Amino acid sequence: MTVTTERTRVAAPPSRLRRALLGWGAIVAAVVALALIGTVLAGDGWAERDALDPESAGPAGTGALARILVDQGIDVRVTRDRASALAALDGEATLVMPDAPALSDEAIAELASAAGEVVMLEPRSRTLRLLLPGAQLAGSAGTDELAPACDLAVAQRAGGVIGGSLMTPGDGITGCYPSDEGFALLVGETGPTRVTAVDGRAMFANDVLAEAGNAALALGIVGAHPRVVWYVPSLADSDMSTAAPTLGELTPRWVTPALVLLLLAAVAAGFWRGRRFGPLVVENLPVMVRASETTAGRARLYARAHDPGHALDQLRLGALERLARTLGLSVTARPESIVDAVAARLGSDRASVRSILIDTTPRSDGDLVEWAARLRDLEARVHAAVRPERNTP
Repeated sequence: MTVTTERTRVAAPPSRLRRALLGWGAIVAAVVALALIGTVLAGDGWAERDALDPESAGPAGTGALARILVDQGIDVRVTRDRASALAALDGEATLVMPDAPALSDEAIAELASAAGEVVMLEPRSRTLRLLLPGAQLAGSAGTDELAPACDLAVAQRAGGVIGGSLMTPGDGITGCYPSDEGFALLVGETGPTRVTAVDGRAMFANDVLAEAGNAALALGIVGAHPRVVWYVPSLADSDMSTAAPTLGELTPRWVTPALVLLLLAAVAAGFWRGRRFGPLVVENLPVMVRASETTAGRARLYARAHDPGHALDQLRLGALERLARTLGLSVTARPESIVDAVAARLGSDRASVRSILIDTTPRSDGDLVEWAARLRDLEARVHAAVRPERNTP
């Protein structure tokens, strides 16, 4: 009996330096990507373009409301700087303004005191504290339609509206359109000035103005006086002595030197641990390895794992490949096609052939031995049927 042997060749592992450099390069790229994402998030990248702008026809703009006010005979003046807004206000006009984070508390108070009425389209914690003391933000009503449930005449005439952001009123402040967490409309006074707080993006924007009673409420609130001064704030109009700190200013001074030091240490470690020992070489193993050693080793692994089903599947894969070759089928033939061909060649029941080649799952090592023997016998029968001349004496 002759045992076939083969000589196995192995190659030295790839350069450690190359692996180290690739790994650290990926880490540096990830750090740079995170820094860029942080810079975008720290900036104004998430602000909706032209939101609540009376000259914008976009979904978030309020151009439709401004045109309706003009058609109703209201004098609408759009100002984009604080000086122009103060000049246009005469103590009787309505000041409409979204959130103005670039203005100081003093600048907001000065604008409010120059108006007869203030309509806040984006109430925030700071502006509520300044103009409606005691009021606070309190969640959102979503897209639910809310009933007025208050004695305010303009709300009674408008009927139900889509609420948006909710607020809780303080002392002396009237709340309309209640929901579980608060009110969608607050009305109060700061000195002689009447102040109204409402979520303009949810009620007055172009894409929602026609819903429910939104338009009627907008006309009743914003059009209460013959003149409307619509102030659109910007960063260029800021009166603050210092701008908001950048990401670099917020970063501690020790972070940059530490990152540079870590990078240099990584490069040094790469050269230290990744020294090259010359070109890759191929050499023969000093021993003879049996060709069957891989099969025997895999069998021992299956036996140790107590997985007869996986072991039988491997035997079936090899048998299906050999049967397809014997029957002249394509190498890509499906197992069901091979089962049909075997059953037709042997004249056997298709279900019994399928149980041997596909279906049956062994529960124990004894079942594995039994079904492996059936698999071997089935292959032998197919070979005998295809090449009967080899089985004749």
